[in-house]
Amino acid sequence: MKIHSRISGVGSFVPPKVYTNHDLEKMMDTTDEWIVQRTGIEQRHWVDENTSTSDLALEASKQAIADAGLANEDIDMIVFATLSPDHDFPGTGCFLQEKLGVSDISVFDIRQQCTGFLYGLSLADKFISSGSHKNVLVVGAEVHSKGLDKTPRGRAVSVLFGDGAGAVVMSATTVDDKSKDSHIMTSNLHADGSFAKELWVAAPGNALGPDRMNQAMIDENLHFPQMNGKTVFVHAVKRMAETLMKSCAEQGVKIEDVDLFLFHQANLRINSKVAEVLNIPEEKIFNTIQKYGNTTAATIPLGMHDAIKAGKLKPGMLVASAAFGSGFTWASAIWRQ
Repeated sequence: MKIHSRISGVGSFVPPKVYTNHDLEKMMDTTDEWIVQRTGIEQRHWVDENTSTSDLALEASKQAIADAGLANEDIDMIVFATLSPDHDFPGTGCFLQEKLGVSDISVFDIRQQCTGFLYGLSLADKFISSGSHKNVLVVGAEVHSKGLDKTPRGRAVSVLFGDGAGAVVMSATTVDDKSKDSHIMTSNLHADGSFAKELWVAAPGNALGPDRMNQAMIDENLHFPQMNGKTVFVHAVKRMAETLMKSCAEQGVKIEDVDLFLFHQANLRINSKVAEVLNIPEEKIFNTIQKYGNTTAATIPLGMHDAIKAGKLKPGMLVASAAFGSGFTWASAIWRQ
């Protein structure tokens, strides 16, 4: 019988300190009204000085493993999606592995930014479906706050991002009834590197001359994220809608058949526009950007956990997810919860 994968456990964690838009008014030349109108964000969580990305990931992972009814030693692979690693190397997945106390298992770090979780979900699904692995921990975690320009100069980007982590355990399963049994149905992954510099951090980097980092780069603010917001918005709406329709078509699923949509949380206006394009009722979309901001690779599993806790996501539901981010990368997935 064919092996499938399913989401067997979900967890999330955000640092306790909340920064509202009014808090940011004191740092940057911005207002609560300006941020809410353009993004939908009302607040975000930022870490203290001693908290790392793997610290957030650890808390989310422990919850997901417990929710799956497993012990740490039952995990046989970690897929860690982040653009804000603890260190340049080794990968943050190895630091998480050590904190979980599990050794001699395979660990991937992947860098697909806002699309990272769905790339990780697809990767885990392929390994499980091959029969080589039984329980894969997929984590999206970010600490953006330590890499943002919190002066008036950086307001266009810095108001967008929050810190947080989300994790799922994916486990091997068999499927008797595809209309009821929990399983990953399909995923579609895409990228177009010709837009790589529309949303990026240039430094440190080995493509900048003789130095990975120097004072001139710092003076030019190359170590802070830069974004062409209009280009990102247009492509995000187009690509998220396209990939969702592709995944639905592959499974013979209509948009109206989907019970809940878990979109990446970059901008509330993007998600509303995708809903308009695909004629999705707003009540079928679970958004968390209002209280977390954009937590990049963490947004979808973080939202999934919140949706479960709010009673909006229940076993047996048909779920569709889509994300778009730096690279440009974009992806979609459909599963039975």
